[in-house]
Amino acid sequence: MTTITFDTQELVNELEMSGFTRKQSETVVAVLKKSQGELTTKNDIVPLASKTDLLELKVDLVKWVGALMLAQVAVIAALVKLLWLNCSKHNS
Repeated sequence: MTTITFDTQELVNELEMSGFTRKQSETVVAVLKKSQGELTTKNDIVPLASKTDLLELKVDLVKWVGALMLAQVAVIAALVKLLWLNCSKHNS
């Protein structure tokens, strides 16, 4: 995590000079100090997936789509054959 270093007393004084009360100034500084642990930089963020991961996912997806297309053709062929047999029985 990244920490920003600043003079808290100087910030309190600057806030007071701009119209904040002493209590308001101290509260702002306290909130800033507390939020120091919550700062995140670009280096802190872990990438969710690398290009290699995405390429592997793409290959798997293409395999599944190909397999599903073949299965669909087989189902359609079976249905056409069943319908053709049923139609030929009724026409005989």
